[in-house]
Amino acid sequence: MDQGRAKESYGPCRPRRRTGPRRPVYGAIDLGTNNCRMLMARPTYNGFRVVGSFSRIVRLGEGLTNTGRLDDGAIERTIAALGVCAERMRDRAASRVRGVATEACRVAVNGKAFLDQVKAETGLDLQTISAGEEADLTLAGCSALLDGQRPRALVFDIGGGSTEVMWTKCSERGKTKILDMLSLPYGVVSLAEQYDGESLTGPAYEDIVERVTDDLASFDDRNGITGQVAGDQVQMLGTSGTVTTVGAFHLGLARYGRARVDGLVVDRQSVAKVCRRLAAMDYASRVDHSCIGAQRADLVVVGCAVLEAICRRWPAKRVRVADRGIREGLLTGMMAEEATQARIS
Repeated sequence: MDQGRAKESYGPCRPRRRTGPRRPVYGAIDLGTNNCRMLMARPTYNGFRVVGSFSRIVRLGEGLTNTGRLDDGAIERTIAALGVCAERMRDRAASRVRGVATEACRVAVNGKAFLDQVKAETGLDLQTISAGEEADLTLAGCSALLDGQRPRALVFDIGGGSTEVMWTKCSERGKTKILDMLSLPYGVVSLAEQYDGESLTGPAYEDIVERVTDDLASFDDRNGITGQVAGDQVQMLGTSGTVTTVGAFHLGLARYGRARVDGLVVDRQSVAKVCRRLAAMDYASRVDHSCIGAQRADLVVVGCAVLEAICRRWPAKRVRVADRGIREGLLTGMMAEEATQARIS
């Protein structure tokens, strides 16, 4: 899903032409339980412009739930993908790079040893971040899609090894603040292994929905979210492969197109309809569909069950789709830090 992104801009309008030396390239890496993603960009006067990207499904967390360790095969796949990231950033002469690792490295007993191996073999110094830091970066990367006219937002990320839900305050000045967050200790990879994502049945699908709905209850109660959703005060924004796939299917895309999916608004009834359509497809049909493919065919249905659970717990009228997140948050943060340092100096 990362093809053709080299000329995209992030910001409210098109960047102006500038004279003088070219601005530096920044690089960001998000190493998740399922995906290894890299993004490079140059700052513009109102955001940044992507100059390179890479994404590969590596399934770093494969088997982790059962063994507590990162598998040798998964490590090999992941280091190969990170090697590609490192090479591309060297080719672009990226002046500042930040890479983070999430749930798989948080929980694996050999997570630190793995990251030491990554540094030795690729030169990349990735840092394992907490669930709270992950939420902050996700929100920073997605906040431009939130409507400042609506005071509250539920932002969620259905990851490979964990699922983050953020209850946020929004302002008309474009500022967002996390009021509370919840990290569920499962995502599409761990659920697919537990429930057999290749042949997920109706009862198993409903079991996931009920499990997630129940796990959201205390978070809902302590923040009074349901009442505010009922009063139409809450917007909902989702980021993950599951959510973007639902967006692509809603549009009837034969091939995934980020420009059409990122920022898309889908009504709640259509979300449920698409989720049930995906759940009704057999494994071979999911493999054959260009918006899913063999590497995600066993993950998308369990992801739909998590998405349905979120929408059942909080039946907002619409869900906005975000094809952005941690990488964009990393880039925004690095650029803001250097801009501040430049002003001080």
